[in-house]
Amino acid sequence: MSLTQVFLGLGSNIERETHLLAGLDALAGFLQDMRCSAVFESQPVGIKSGPFFNLVVSAFTDLPLMELDRRLKFIEADNGRYAPDRKGLPLDIDVLLYGDLVGNFDGLILPRAEILKNAFVLWPLSLMAPERVHPLAGQDFATLWREAQIDQVLAPAAFEWRGRQLTPPELG
Repeated sequence: MSLTQVFLGLGSNIERETHLLAGLDALAGFLQDMRCSAVFESQPVGIKSGPFFNLVVSAFTDLPLMELDRRLKFIEADNGRYAPDRKGLPLDIDVLLYGDLVGNFDGLILPRAEILKNAFVLWPLSLMAPERVHPLAGQDFATLWREAQIDQVLAPAAFEWRGRQLTPPELG
């Protein structure tokens, strides 16, 4: 089976480091050529909670879209996402892009609308794939970020995974 490039958005506002590290480790178990963006701290959007850590992951998979999404839900569940007594969001993993797919796939809408709405998605995407063109907006992510008028404050956050600093010092 051929490989498809995917971009995933990850976020956490509870034990942020612990849950993001667990999520990254789980993803590394079945994704290929996985690369991580810088990690950003952001204020919550649409919910009342403490600040989030967010990042974007680029990888390749041979999984069909719905199987990938199913596995992401299992990883979220393993980190307490669906626990009835949870406070906040331990781990959220969203498919942002799956190859060049555009449309509604059993309720999963691609490309994910949050790409153009949330700085904590668009900025890391613009750093990881500056020349990649958003399939609906028709502009590359670097241009979209440069021209974005998103009223959100982000701060690069020091974060290490598997002995590698994900956020370069020059972003700080």
